[in-house]
Amino acid sequence: MSAMTRFRGAGAVLLAAVVLLAGCKDVNRPAAAPAPQGVAAVAEGPHNAYDVLFLQMMIGHQRQGLEMLRLGRAKGVREDVVNLAGAIDVTEAEEVDRMTGWLTGWNEPATGTDDHSGHATHGGQPATGEEQLKALRDASGADFETKFLNLLIAHQHNAVEMAQQLKTNGQNATVKQFAERIELSRTQQIRQMLVLVSG
Repeated sequence: MSAMTRFRGAGAVLLAAVVLLAGCKDVNRPAAAPAPQGVAAVAEGPHNAYDVLFLQMMIGHQRQGLEMLRLGRAKGVREDVVNLAGAIDVTEAEEVDRMTGWLTGWNEPATGTDDHSGHATHGGQPATGEEQLKALRDASGADFETKFLNLLIAHQHNAVEMAQQLKTNGQNATVKQFAERIELSRTQQIRQMLVLVSG
């Protein structure tokens, strides 16, 4: 199965996340710590086409998740779920601004092609579709939280895959460092959500 293939059910997503995080025990660390000071506003140094593609795809991926996160903030039942959604929302909005700035500095557009199927070898496709978002909008209570957490696990697992691809294929040092941050933060978020799903 290519990295671009949509996840076909919360069970498969949950299983993939469990495998990814096997052995991880620390579930009490914050999911979305403030961005570290001193991160470059401009991604100086050489870059390649993969750096550009990664940033464009990640911007689209995170923008796609905004509605989901805001539904989590508005409709979550447990305080932990509401707080997690809010923290991720704030963090990813800041990241979108930063990535957009890097692309602007390279004279590249912030968005690429909308044909995600054309990126099958480039590390991922957002796992969130309109049908899934509608199911979230229509759900409530504990059912909403289960759907929300499973869908967000899928979404963040996809971001981990994209970041891993960039570390292998990208060139720019700043973007590679950023991809490492994404991999670590999303993995940590998935770990926390697995606990919330099981709880």
